[in-house]
Amino acid sequence: MRIEHITTLDEPALADYARLTDVALRVATEPQGGLYIAESITVIGRALRAGHKPRSVLTSEKWLPDLAALLGDRDVTVHVGEAGVLEALTGFHLHRGALASMHRPALPTVIDVLRDARRVVIVEDVVDHTNVGAIFRSVAGLGADAVLITPRCADPLYRRSVRVSMGTVLQVPWTRLPEWSEAVPQLHAAGFTIAALALADDAVGLREFAAAAPERVAIVVGTEGDGLSRAALEAADVVVTIPMAHGVDSLNVAAASAVALYALQARP
Repeated sequence: MRIEHITTLDEPALADYARLTDVALRVATEPQGGLYIAESITVIGRALRAGHKPRSVLTSEKWLPDLAALLGDRDVTVHVGEAGVLEALTGFHLHRGALASMHRPALPTVIDVLRDARRVVIVEDVVDHTNVGAIFRSVAGLGADAVLITPRCADPLYRRSVRVSMGTVLQVPWTRLPEWSEAVPQLHAAGFTIAALALADDAVGLREFAAAAPERVAIVVGTEGDGLSRAALEAADVVVTIPMAHGVDSLNVAAASAVALYALQARP
């Protein structure tokens, strides 16, 4: 790795790290530029193990030994600066060790993601990056196989999503679905039953559904406010609901996905 000490914030090579707290800016520029930001030594390590390639790294002097161990003989520039300089550049205190500007890998096709999967989560139009990251963490931790996101869902590789997921968005296979009219035939062709988590008069309770769950299940979750779209509900083969108490009608979308995945885990 090549070490370059920061002398001015106007260096073009630092542009990937400028104004990272500006959500609108990052959401617009990172995917278009083919990049994402990995935050912390742990997440950078997971990105590297997933085969992702760093464009550059930003850190302070004390983290250089850890980065050297991670990067090995990779040809990558590491920008080094004092804490105040790094905060002025990024907009926040860099307390997790380092940031890396990573090249985005090409997304696989839906068919490739589904080929060996048995349990997947479809995330419809969830725009909160924290929730998206938490869903990926649940998928990884509870042994599901993949995540599919709709065209208007938040970017799983946005910095906050990656951080909340503890880097599991870099491990769990995922891709974007087309619109429902095109997605449903692909899911059915791969043998998946589409199960929408929602409230409906004809909904099946989660325990009942899990007791005789099909071999391949795609759980569809949506936003807390509006819930699933009409198109998603029409696409579903079955509507499943989580039994609730004390007048509570729903859970946070990340919590709901975790509950559903736990119920669907294979029992010995």
